Amino acid sequence: MTKTIGYRDWRWQVLWWHLFFLLWSTIDGQTRYSIPEELKRGSVVGNLAKDLGLGLSEIFDRKLRVASEAGEQYFSVDAGKGELVVNDRIDREALCGQSAICVLTLQVVIDKPLQLYRVEVEIQDINDNCPTFPSPETTLQIAESTAAGARFPLETAQDLDRIPCSCIV
Repeated sequence: MTKTIGYRDWRWQVLWWHLFFLLWSTIDGQTRYSIPEELKRGSVVGNLAKDLGLGLSEIFDRKLRVASEAGEQYFSVDAGKGELVVNDRIDREALCGQSAICVLTLQVVIDKPLQLYRVEVEIQDINDNCPTFPSPETTLQIAESTAAGARFPLETAQDLDRIPCSCIV
């Protein structure tokens, strides 16, 4: 037994494809920036207007706005210059923990016509935490007959900027 596609089924397929291509043209692209953690408030991340191909007048006329997928608004747009700027100090360790890559995803929404842009801001680690050892002092007893270049393992150091590692003297 075969099923034929009726008139109504055909209309739904056309409607579905029409909506698919309409949404496809609404989501235009992706932009990525990299910044070091703990930048001062007001520091420029990048020229968002230029990177999205918008004029400064379009920022006002088309009501450009930025929304963070993380919930916290770490960034805003300087409407006078079209620049993406830092709203608040970003602590990479508090935000991403020990993750190797830390990326904040933003949605940029522009009206008339509606356009959505995905903007990623990679937060690069700076070494702002010194490694610490469990004991403040270690005594090694090394014999005089020890060969040059010999290595002696130490206890594991803890570094909030990095994954725990073992040090060798």
